[in-house]
Amino acid sequence: MEKLLEVKDLKTQFFTYAGVVKAVDGISFDIMKGEAVGLVGESGCGKTVTGLSIMRLISYPPGKIVSGSIQFDGKDLLSLSEKEMREIRGGEISMIFQDPMTSLNPVLTIGEQIIEVLTLHKKISREDAKKQGNRFIESCTDKISRGGYITISTSIKWWYETESYDSDCFSM
Repeated sequence: MEKLLEVKDLKTQFFTYAGVVKAVDGISFDIMKGEAVGLVGESGCGKTVTGLSIMRLISYPPGKIVSGSIQFDGKDLLSLSEKEMREIRGGEISMIFQDPMTSLNPVLTIGEQIIEVLTLHKKISREDAKKQGNRFIESCTDKISRGGYITISTSIKWWYETESYDSDCFSM
């Protein structure tokens, strides 16, 4: 199998008035193409900071990736510009956050948020994004009406990757 993600000796620190917090201190791992991986550990052990570091979403100050390397699909993520990272985030690599309430914007409809993802990462028109969003929401509604349940973040990821849906009733 081919490596998709290679993290080597990653160190992310937060510089506070009380001193330096070593949130991630030398983690290394590989993820192969086609592999599903979950990062588990105690609360506060650095799982989220590891994911945010890979996505280059650590706010500076106070946080900073101080050393290590992150290779994704042959690209050195730490050397890319912010514009290049925006092209990769969401379209090629994404993170499902622990708390969905911090992932979705309560001021915008779910439809608007789906349209934004599609227009930014799939480079399609707003009209086409709205049509695809309609089909996705309807597929979720169908599953719920048949007694099933959905986890919105997983469903969006599955739908985004496979485009497996069928319907057209979602008003935005």
